[in-house]
Amino acid sequence: MPCDYSLYLVTDRAILEGRDLFQAVESALRGGVTLVQLREKEISSRDFYQTALALKDLTVKYKVPLLINDRLDIALAVDADGIHIGREDLPVQVARRLLGPQKIIGYSVSDIEEAIYGAKNGADYLGAGPVYTTTTKAVTVEPLGMEGLRSIKESVSIPVVGIGGINLNNIREVKKSGADGVSIVSGILGSGDPARTSRELCDAWRKG
Repeated sequence: MPCDYSLYLVTDRAILEGRDLFQAVESALRGGVTLVQLREKEISSRDFYQTALALKDLTVKYKVPLLINDRLDIALAVDADGIHIGREDLPVQVARRLLGPQKIIGYSVSDIEEAIYGAKNGADYLGAGPVYTTTTKAVTVEPLGMEGLRSIKESVSIPVVGIGGINLNNIREVKKSGADGVSIVSGILGSGDPARTSRELCDAWRKG
């Protein structure tokens, strides 16, 4: 499936504060989200599987790829469009061998060395960050800023998606760095109207 990385939603139930995950994701899809990653850290494998199956039905309806965070077994079980992994997960080349050539593999990076490793070993795109300070997840590295993001983009020939602290106030700046898209968690799911927020983000990205 061709992949548009421009507005990439990553799920996080904690940000929803009890609101329905599927309703929030569908709202974001209506607003123009182009890629969805299901991230689940606190539920059982069975629940993760059931959630992924249901979410896949939703993303298929909107013709948007579904990626699974970390869990290659879940991605295979529901025939997701791919996975997103980081340094603590399976090596990229192993994931590629198990998933095959047609699936999407994303790899998290925070510097040029990691970016080159990911690109050389079979990643289709890189999630580079944090671009700005973020409260969505605990990080131990300094924000990349525009210079860091631009340096990573220039070091590889595959798409690079900026992640971390990106919102309507800075999305145009991220595009000017040369990034191929933005990955957003709380900026969309923390909104009372994910459809409207996603639409505004899409418009801002296109206008650049």
